[in-house]
Amino acid sequence: MTIEDKRAERFLKLVEIMKRLRAPDGCPWDREQDFFSLRRYIIEEAYELIQAIETENNANICEECGDLMLQVIFVSCMAEEKGAFTIDDVMEHLADKLIRRHPHVFGEVNVSSSEDVLKNWEKIKTAERKGREEDASYMAGIPRGMPALLRAYRIQERAAKPGFDWPKGDPSPVLAKVEEELGELKKAVAEGKKEDIAEELGDLVFASVNLSRHMGIDPEINLHAACEKFDRRFRAVEKAVEKSGRDWKDFTLGELDEFWNMAKSENNK
Repeated sequence: MTIEDKRAERFLKLVEIMKRLRAPDGCPWDREQDFFSLRRYIIEEAYELIQAIETENNANICEECGDLMLQVIFVSCMAEEKGAFTIDDVMEHLADKLIRRHPHVFGEVNVSSSEDVLKNWEKIKTAERKGREEDASYMAGIPRGMPALLRAYRIQERAAKPGFDWPKGDPSPVLAKVEEELGELKKAVAEGKKEDIAEELGDLVFASVNLSRHMGIDPEINLHAACEKFDRRFRAVEKAVEKSGRDWKDFTLGELDEFWNMAKSENNK
C-alpha cells in the first residue's frame, strides 16, 4: 500500500466514524447537532489552532488541526444526510478552485511577486461571481459575522484593490486621518452625546486599523499581543497586591500604578 493509499484510507476512516456517530444508534449529542449549532465550535476550534501555533507546540498544532478538520467533516456529513453535498464535493470544489485561481502555477500566466498573485486572485474571484450572477462588489465575500477588527482590515484591503487608498510608503495622510477622528471624538465627548461618542469612537478604531494596514501590521494579531502584554502585567500587579497582605480597596490608583510600572520594568515589555 502506498503512502497516498494510506492517507486516503485514514481520511475515509474519519468520515465513516462521523457517519457512525450520526447514525440512529450513534451518539445522542452528535445526532442533535445541525449547521447552526456547530457555528460556535467551528470558531472555537479555529482560535484554539491559532493559540497552538502561537505557542509553537507541534503536538498541539497537530491535535488542533484534527479538531478543525472534524468540523468540516461534521458539516459535510450532515449535508450528505440532507442530499445537499458530500465531502467528495467539498474536496472536488476545493481542488478545482485552487487550480483555477493559480493560473501562474497550473496555466500560462506569468507573475513577478505575491502582489501580482493577489491581484489575479481577486480578478478571478470577481469574474466567478459575475458568472454566477452573484454580488460582484469588491466587498463581496467578507463575512458580516467576522470579528469586527479583522473585518475592518479586510474591507480596507478590498477598497485598496481598485485604488481607493492613500499612496504606499507615506503614512502621514493616514496618521492625519487618525488625528482627525480623535479630534472628532474629543468634541463628541465634550458635548456628552453618547450616540455621537460611540460613532466617533468606531471611526477612530477603523482609522487605526487602516494605519496598521499601511504600516504592514496585522491589527488582529497586534491587538492580541497587546492583550497578552496587559495580562502579564496585571498578573504581576495581582501578585504584588497579594504579597503586600493588603486588600485591593486599600490601595490608591497611584500605588497600583507603581506596581504596574514595576511589572513593565521587570518584563522590559
